Amino acid sequence: MRLLMILGGLIGFLIGIFLGAAQGASLPEILWRSSVAAFLAGVVLRWWGKVWVSSLKKELQERANAPDKPESPAKGRNS
Repeated sequence: MRLLMILGGLIGFLIGIFLGAAQGASLPEILWRSSVAAFLAGVVLRWWGKVWVSSLKKELQERANAPDKPESPAKGRNS
């Protein structure tokens, strides 16, 4: 989770810098906006990562608890 939060913060910071520069904002304003964007992106990516991991664990548990299905014979083969 820590890696996802850092990655989200980095992505948010870079997006904030590029959008601030594209709008022609001053450097302190760009840094302030980028910091807020980094925080929000880090929190959102951390939340998304938790949801993703929990659904992945749920799917793996469902597969482990599923009854084994017998394989059907291949079609078109003569036995």
